[in-house]
Amino acid sequence: MSQTVADTLVDALEKIGVRQIFGLIADSLNPIGDAVRTSKIEWIGVRHEEGAALAAAGQAKLTGQLGVCCGSTGPGSTHLVAGLYEASRDHAPVLAISGDMPRQLEGVEYFQATNPDLLFSDVSLYTETVSSPAQAPPVIHQAIAAAYAGRGVAHLTVPMDVLAAKAVSGVPSLATLKPRPEIFASEADIVEIARRVDEAESIVIMCGAGCHGAADELRALSDRLRAPLIHSVKGKDIMPYDDLRWMGGIGMIGTKADYHAVMHCGLFLMLGTDYPYSEFLPRECVVIQVDERARVIGRRAPTELGVVGSVRPTVKSLLDRVKPKSDSGFFDRVGAQRKAWNEMQDKQADPARSKDRIHPQAVARMVSDLAKRDAVFVVDTGLNTLWSGNWIRQSGAQRILGSFNNGAVGTALGQANGIQALDRSRQVIALCGDGGFNMLLCEFLTAVQHKLPVKAVVYNNSSLGLIRLEAESMGLPAWKAMDFPNPDYVALARACGAVGFKAEKPGELREAIDQAFKAEGPAIVSCVVPADELPNVPHIDLEKMENFAKAKIKEAILAFTSR
Repeated sequence: MSQTVADTLVDALEKIGVRQIFGLIADSLNPIGDAVRTSKIEWIGVRHEEGAALAAAGQAKLTGQLGVCCGSTGPGSTHLVAGLYEASRDHAPVLAISGDMPRQLEGVEYFQATNPDLLFSDVSLYTETVSSPAQAPPVIHQAIAAAYAGRGVAHLTVPMDVLAAKAVSGVPSLATLKPRPEIFASEADIVEIARRVDEAESIVIMCGAGCHGAADELRALSDRLRAPLIHSVKGKDIMPYDDLRWMGGIGMIGTKADYHAVMHCGLFLMLGTDYPYSEFLPRECVVIQVDERARVIGRRAPTELGVVGSVRPTVKSLLDRVKPKSDSGFFDRVGAQRKAWNEMQDKQADPARSKDRIHPQAVARMVSDLAKRDAVFVVDTGLNTLWSGNWIRQSGAQRILGSFNNGAVGTALGQANGIQALDRSRQVIALCGDGGFNMLLCEFLTAVQHKLPVKAVVYNNSSLGLIRLEAESMGLPAWKAMDFPNPDYVALARACGAVGFKAEKPGELREAIDQAFKAEGPAIVSCVVPADELPNVPHIDLEKMENFAKAKIKEAILAFTSR
């Protein structure tokens, strides 16, 4: 039987290692679905196309390999767009495929008609409509190549009649479709970094997502320079929490020790990070930035030396050039301050500090303590990001992913499904605020149907916690629009064909999480926490403190007058 264009597309994806395609089957996608049916690729039918895009993004973020998702004509494709921003903003290679009406119906405002190339232009590095079978093979190759080269989204629209048409050839040059290799910095740049490092007395090394795979080199550099290693939230999982060189994070997901170290060091070395919050970056010291992406260098802090290169080979070359430093005073001071901060966090995470309230810090720490050594944590966006980001004590073999660039609420469960599909034996934990979890609750059904044993831990405070915090930081009182009733998550899990657990008191927390983690399939843990818990602030902004005070006074007055 002759191959169709859909067969050619699916065959190419299978040959380059794609294991799943995420989508919601529909008429315009039926030719792709039929091609998948007879292939080794698993079709994972989602409940909402945004969940498909998130699943593909989660896979691509974790592995660096191509993730694939599909949306049908019109609304099916528009649903993909929001989820695709996860891959776009987090620089993860994803191929998005849109089905479309037959070509003879284009241009006359037919049912469900859209302009897909225009729709996907902002989120995609490459978007193209395949208008003939002969065009398909080179365009499919170009799209996948673009996703890998730019580490982002490539999008193809393939009308139904083109998908079903007889193919003229296979996709060429499949061996070239693979992740981008490391970039080596120039010899002159390595020499200049070494010169400036040798001149500096106190050095802080900030490690971002670009440092994954370079843990050994970073440890060696820290030891040689007696320099503390700090991290962005995307770099937190590179090393274990208890490595004494690994001093913690920066910003709201960070420590006071790191903030003071950054503000008082002589040289700040930014490795593989485009950390966006400039208020937490140094203002006066020498800044050196190393990154594969030339466009990001120097845009967050005044930078004296920018070097284009991958972190691992750059640091490896630098180790042979820099002179060892013997003075450990700065390193020891930061370490002592870090220890004191950690002790404070440990007290806040102790379930026994309150008799009748489960504090959200205790939820994050309990999840961390009970998780397997190679678990994947997928963190949603909101106040829960601060609890999870600050109180998880990672093992070094665990991974921590989230919507850390896109900052989208409701993305954790969809990404977790995609990651779990890669390995159903690996523990995958979605840490969600109730607001975010409610947004794509339907994707829990996807987990149940496809036997994806994702564990969803919900910070259940019946409130949009971060929105409340942001309003109060502006001096505005929290009000009823920020609160909402939640469903019974235990009953919901059971109705979906899974299991659910609930913890309302501190003494119930360990058992609820432990039972969920031991369950064979997907599970929900509802952890009832207060909505008014405030996070630690590494740097105190006096204006925001005044605004919080004003907001609390207004809230008290409103509560009194409403009696």
